[in-house]
Amino acid sequence: MLITKQKVVVYVVREGRLLVFRHVDFSYEEVGIQVPAGTLREGEEPESGALRELQEETGYDCFRIVRFLGTATYNKLPYSAQLHERHYFLAEPTAPLPERWHSQEDHDGLKPPTHFECFWIPLERGHILESGMGQLLHQLV
Repeated sequence: MLITKQKVVVYVVREGRLLVFRHVDFSYEEVGIQVPAGTLREGEEPESGALRELQEETGYDCFRIVRFLGTATYNKLPYSAQLHERHYFLAEPTAPLPERWHSQEDHDGLKPPTHFECFWIPLERGHILESGMGQLLHQLV
């Protein structure tokens, strides 16, 4: 039986490039290249969750939501018995960001930090995103 999870996925675009990250402590084969995304908290509105995930995963609090792109479903089988209902957003930075930087998500202190390396790729290379995260990128090109 599949468990449905409410998720947000955020495409941050700057000068035709997409913000992505990789997990520093895991190989590409395990986790791939991702965009900021995560699970909505109980009672959290998707737009608020998108901004929270951006801050948690990048370490920066300088983004604004440009627009809601839509909702799509992603089945995580065979990896896990989850069905993700993903709310996709386009965002942009409101302050300068480096070309590449390290950050970490602290998980509210409930588990060890997850370490990331954030960087920018050309938008047309978004097909490399893992787990169907690029599902609505076509709306941006």
